[in-house]
Parts: sequence; structure tokens; C-alpha cells
Amino acid sequence: QVQLVESGGGLVQAGGSLRLSCAASGSAASIGDMGWHRQAPGKQRELVATITSGGITNYADSVKGRFTISRDNAQNTVYLQMNSLKPEDTAVYYCNAVLVITRYPYHGINYWGKGTLVTVSS
Repeated sequence: QVQLVESGGGLVQAGGSLRLSCAASGSAASIGDMGWHRQAPGKQRELVATITSGGITNYADSVKGRFTISRDNAQNTVYLQMNSLKPEDTAVYYCNAVLVITRYPYHGINYWGKGTLVTVSS
């Protein structure tokens, strides 16, 4: 079992910055990939950024150059530094993590946080 709790959301003006955090607790000894997704009102949930356990990152084109994903494996925490925020970044941001099962049958289990709201005003 893994529990993910996001924090850091809030209201910010366009051009401002926020840092989101997501702390994992429970059976977090074998967490693999982690990431952030977001869902704006009336839209589907979309991937924002991912990071592997080794620190390899990937970003959606819409946030590339503005957002930075990072993780602290010792603290089982993933971060999303959001700079140069735009109104279109307004969404509920969800973190996710994959618990890697190293016992046969090998597989991964996806866990999701409850989300944190980011509102960017114009």
C-alpha cells in the first residue's frame, strides 16, 4: 500500500511560480516512476511530467522549459517546480507513483494522490 499526499497548490498570478510536493508513505521502498498529471475544468486529465527512479525526466510540450520535476528518493517525495505560470495551467494537479513488485509475478501498481488545485489568474 502506498499513500500519496499532494501539497503546494494555491492561487498565483500569471508569471508567478509555485512548487508542488507529493509525499509517499506506506510501502514506498520500491517506488519506480513518479509523475504529475493535471485536469482542467471540462478537460481530460493529461500528463504533465514524469521522472524515473534514476532521475530521467520527461515533459509535456506545453510545460517544457517552465516546469521542473524532481524527486528525493530518501524522502519518497516528488516535486513539481512551476515557473512562468499561465492561466491555462489552472487545473487540479495529481501526483502518481508506481510501486514495483519485485516478487513474481513482477508488475507495477499505480497509485494516485487526491490532487491539489492550482489557479493562475490573469
